[in-house]
Amino acid sequence: MGRIRAGFEDFGEQVLFAGEALAWAFRPPFRFELLLHQAAAIGVGSTFIVAVTGLFAGMVLALQGNYAMRQFGAEGYVGGFVAISLVRELGPVFTALMVTGRSGSAITTELGTMRVTEQVDAMESMAVNPIHYLVVPRVLAATLMMPVLDVVFTATGYLGGYLIGVYVSGIAPGPFLDHTRSMLEVGDLEHGLSKALVFGAVVSLIATYRGFRATGGARGVGEATTRAVVWSSVAILVVDYLLTFISIG
Repeated sequence: MGRIRAGFEDFGEQVLFAGEALAWAFRPPFRFELLLHQAAAIGVGSTFIVAVTGLFAGMVLALQGNYAMRQFGAEGYVGGFVAISLVRELGPVFTALMVTGRSGSAITTELGTMRVTEQVDAMESMAVNPIHYLVVPRVLAATLMMPVLDVVFTATGYLGGYLIGVYVSGIAPGPFLDHTRSMLEVGDLEHGLSKALVFGAVVSLIATYRGFRATGGARGVGEATTRAVVWSSVAILVVDYLLTFISIG
């Protein structure tokens, strides 16, 4: 019972932390230079790993799709299958997981180190709100950059699917592209981008919260980073199911 109660208390503190960050996001001063710096660190810094992951994810989808649809003589539908899978599900989910592993862990480690070395306390003593100065730019940057990275993942993934489908599996380019245009709709794009937007907020809030609550020196920072990555990954999958259920239901 003690662990269950502690879990609910921790979740409640996370919700209050998110509410405080949201409230400070609309209060001046607006530090755009910090926002741009974090956007570069999270977005530009994660572009390569997201693109490589997307490329191979698209390749695997094309191979599996061709294997399944070849049994029904429907190889031309592989293009649409790859596009819809990437846009609606794999793009936002895989992008969020990659950003969690790279940028989310870095955010938690950075803020956790500042907490255990009392830099956050020093900031408060100088009448600078640490939520406003440290958390808000990171949350906004991650929320805004996640859809951009999702587009990168989807584009490279479809490129990988096209290369494998056309040049390896021998699917004609015409049917591959035509079925993509006929099967993919604007609503699918909106669905995927909205997921990415939510995932960016969720991952950044968990990462910053864990960093702010870090205690116990270097070991405590390591434990906080581990919790941030694990709980962010779990939250991505749970929120993904909820958003999919809402959109389909």
